[in-house]
This record gives sequence, structure tokens and C-alpha cells, in this order.
Amino acid sequence: MIKQKGLLIVMSGPSGVGKGTVCKEYLSQNDNIAFSVSVTTRAPRPGETDGVEYFFRTEEEFINMRDNNGFLEHAYVHGKYYGTPRDVIEKRCAQGLDTLLDIDVQGALQVKKAMPDAVLVFLLPPSMQELEHRLRSRGTESEENVLIRLGNAVKELSFAKDYDYLIVNDTVKDSVERLSAIITAEHCRADKCEITK
Repeated sequence: MIKQKGLLIVMSGPSGVGKGTVCKEYLSQNDNIAFSVSVTTRAPRPGETDGVEYFFRTEEEFINMRDNNGFLEHAYVHGKYYGTPRDVIEKRCAQGLDTLLDIDVQGALQVKKAMPDAVLVFLLPPSMQELEHRLRSRGTESEENVLIRLGNAVKELSFAKDYDYLIVNDTVKDSVERLSAIITAEHCRADKCEITK
């Protein structure tokens, strides 16, 4: 009776807010959604497999994909190219399968432009003080890096208004429940369903 297209759910938020944790927990509870695998020109690290952590490509292959509209978004970071492959996402959506993408603000806005049906979700910290606490409690960041990440967070938060949904990450459990509610609601939207006879 109702045929649904798959959704592309794009999750963004400042460093330390818990995007990776929320995404992993949601994926562990739902087997009808996949995590988007990016294309990169960096070399595989020990134990990494092509098509699992990343699609590993040469710079020439990447540029060819880019020039042929092969990415929903792409960026050049630390001397290497990264991008979200358009064909994989479009095939999954056409098959009625959902995909979750964890990406920065600039990438998310590129995705929305390339794929207006994408659902953008911004994960917010309960407060800047809590974000600073989370960054410091990692124990992996220098003082300089903590300050840089906090400065970047302020800039990123100014883009939250461009997203479809906001989730305050008080607890992982609550955030996963809110993400689940958003995805359920999006699947019930009339403009995202096709009524068949």
C-alpha cells in the first residue's frame, strides 16, 4: 500500500558532543540502517578493509569521481581527499534502506544542497561548560587543542538553525530515543511516501 524511500540521516555537532557514541548506539539497536562509508585517498591503516572503514582510492580515481558528480560532498583535509559517494546512498534510498552519516557542518550543508530530502540532525551539548568537561575528560587533547575545539564549537553552533532537528545530548539513551522518534516521524511524512494500489 505504501512504498517508502530510504532516508539519509546526517548527524553533525561539535567535537566532544558524543556524535560517534550516539550513532553507534542507534546502529546497534537497529538493523534496517547502515552507516555511510566515505571515500578517501589516504592509505589504509593496519586492520582496515576497503569498503568497511573507507573506500580507499587513488587521488586520480577520487578526482575523476568528483569531476563526474560522484560525491554528495567532499573535502580536502590534512593533505588527503574525503567524500561521501553519491551512488551508494542513492541506491540504498531507492531500495527503501536508511543510511546514517556522521559529518561536519560544511559537509552536511553540501549534502543538503545535493540531496534536499536528506534529514539533518544537529547534536548539541547541554552547555558549553559540559562540552569543555567532556573534551577534557577524554584525556587525549592538549590544552591548545581543547581551546581550538571549543572555538570551533562556537562557530559550528551558529549553523544549528540550518538543520531540520536539534537534539540536546544529555544522555546517550535519551538522544538515541529522540533520533529514533525523528526517523519514525520522517518515515510517516506524506511527501516521503508513495501510495501504491
